[in-house]
Amino acid sequence: MTETQLFLVRHGQTVWHAENRYAGSSDIDLTDAGREQARRLADWAAQQRRFDALVSSPVRRAVETVTPVAQRLDTPVRIVDDLREVGFGLAEGRTTAELRELDAEMVEEFELDPAGRPYPGSEDLAAAALRCATALRQLAKEFAGGRVLIVAHNTVLRLALCDLLDIPLSRYRRVFPQLYNVAITVLVVPTDGHSLASLLALNDRMGRDE
Repeated sequence: MTETQLFLVRHGQTVWHAENRYAGSSDIDLTDAGREQARRLADWAAQQRRFDALVSSPVRRAVETVTPVAQRLDTPVRIVDDLREVGFGLAEGRTTAELRELDAEMVEEFELDPAGRPYPGSEDLAAAALRCATALRQLAKEFAGGRVLIVAHNTVLRLALCDLLDIPLSRYRRVFPQLYNVAITVLVVPTDGHSLASLLALNDRMGRDE
């Protein structure tokens, strides 16, 4: 069976990271540190064997993270809308502490079962997992046997990992507490469209300690 290696990368640090605010559909700027992370990602990518494609979420913080890679490798970036971050509804732009002030029980229910009890107005997490996982499978099939670098987002990538690895969505926050900014997660995806993927690396910081 043919398999494709997908190198999944969360975008660089944004101005909301210090306060740990939910950033889904919001268009948030990268910090200076985030831009430096993107440059280091480009350095790392230049040292690897070829990538058959560079792919990004349409959200600006992801595009700005992959742009230095594209410039360094002289490779165009494909934008895939289904890699966009989950919309967090009521939680968008708020911290967990602020949400607890609004409704402590709501936060407790979400933390117990984030897929079954999402924040009001948020995107259905099962639908988000399916759209992202489907996009990843399609890329694996298109670039069968190759290597694809993909820049997207913390929550939607964790949801897709659960879908592709057959992990219950209710456990996504426990099994994958977070994807670090510009760390590398390597997934091997069969191109038959249904077999389970294999996880080769999670949160590889490219030799960095931070």
